[in-house]
Order: sequence, then C-alpha cells, then structure tokens
Amino acid sequence: MILDEIIKQTEEDLKKRKKEFPIEWLGRSLSYNNLVPRDVKPYLRSTKENPYRIIAEVKKASPSKGVIRDDFDPIAIAQSYKEGGADALSVLTEPHFFKGNLEYLAQIRRYVPTPLLRKDFIIDEYQILEAYMYGADFILLIAKVLSKKKLFALLSFAVNLGMEVLVEVHDKTDLLKAVSAGGNIIGINHRNLETFDMDMSLSQKLLPLIPKDKIIVAESGLNNKETIVNLSSIGVDAFLIGEHFMRQNDVGLAVREMKKV
Repeated sequence: MILDEIIKQTEEDLKKRKKEFPIEWLGRSLSYNNLVPRDVKPYLRSTKENPYRIIAEVKKASPSKGVIRDDFDPIAIAQSYKEGGADALSVLTEPHFFKGNLEYLAQIRRYVPTPLLRKDFIIDEYQILEAYMYGADFILLIAKVLSKKKLFALLSFAVNLGMEVLVEVHDKTDLLKAVSAGGNIIGINHRNLETFDMDMSLSQKLLPLIPKDKIIVAESGLNNKETIVNLSSIGVDAFLIGEHFMRQNDVGLAVREMKKV
C-alpha cells in the first residue's frame, strides 16, 4: 500500500534528520525563533459573512496524479492565494511522494501573512518542532496512521507549543479517536488513503457524530462550487482544496470564485 511506503520513507528520513540535528538542538533553537504560531480558529470557523472558509494548498505533486503543476513557484502561488482571499494555506512538505519541502513554509511565512498549515505525515514530536521553527501555525495529524495514544501525545505536544491541529479522519473509527484525543479541528477526507477511491458522502455520514463546538474541514474532491455550497449547508466550515486550484492558470481567481456568496 502506498500509505505504508510513505510512512516507511518518513521514518527513514526522520532517522537521518535526528542524527544531523538532534531534537535537543531543535528545542534549544526555539528560544531564538520569533515565528510565534497564530490562532487559526477564527480563520477557519464559518460565519454568516464568510461561510466558505478556504484552505488553499501549495502542492506540486501527489502519488496518484504525479506532477500536478510544472510551473511551481510556492511563493508566487501563496501570494496569489492571499490576493484571492484564501483564509489559510496548506503547504506540502513531504519531499518524495508530494515533491514538497520544509523550506516552502519558511519562504511563504516570510512573504505572505496568511496562516499556514504544515501538511505532512507527522508521526513524531520532532516534526512538530520543525513545523514550529519553519513558521507553521497548525499541523496535520492523520488519525489513520497513529494509535489513539500517539495521536493524543502529538496533539498535546503541538497545543503546548501554541499550535493548533487539523486531525484528519477517514471513517467513524478515526473520528472517535480524533474526538477522544481532544481535536478541535476535524478534517473529513473523502479520499481513501490506501485505495485512493473517493466517497463524497463521507462528510454527510460523519457530521452528525461530531460535537457542535468543533470546526469541520472537508478535504478532497472539492472541485466545484456546488459541492462547496452543499457541504456548507450541512455544517462544514472550511474546505481544503489543492489539486483543483493547482490546475488553474489563475489560482487567485479560482479562490475568489469558490468564496463567492
């Protein structure tokens, strides 16, 4: 399964990075870091005035689709997203399967004021410290790849650093794990990470099970305004959109079109 390959590669990369820059070194470096995480919840919770919150993704490639955008300039893309009214940006940092880079976070944080998500396969506190140092405001934790105990530990570690967590779920078991761990922002991913099949009815199935105080983010398969409007009507606050935007000539215009009320 591709998910197993990604996690295995992530573990190997972590061993190398930890050897070169031990976690103690990262911890000490925090005292010199002025990139304090921003509270992302006000940017993600829908309001009457801003019903369609958009997390626009800076994404070059994916395992299922290969390279999505050849003319990939992360800073220019992020700036266009901001001009289009994106509420937050998701930055892919996984280098092998998604062609991402941690440096994209730091580069975008320097030039674009929009809140940033580090989107990666985070399985260790080390990666959360990296996210903090490179300017992320919140991180992605995928319930499917973490035990209940590990999810709670990583979520707590991030929150204690002042960061928020988008906990991604793919089914009821994931959801129960996410809520039990204390997740405030729940991401419902319509794409099965093992088969890449889509279930666009998943949000409708899981939403009734989610406590009312949670912020709900829909992920994957969001390529038209009708889908956004329908999901918003049943309680989704924000929409994480990557591939659809990355295939547009004018990504800023694409965001504006999605946000139109």
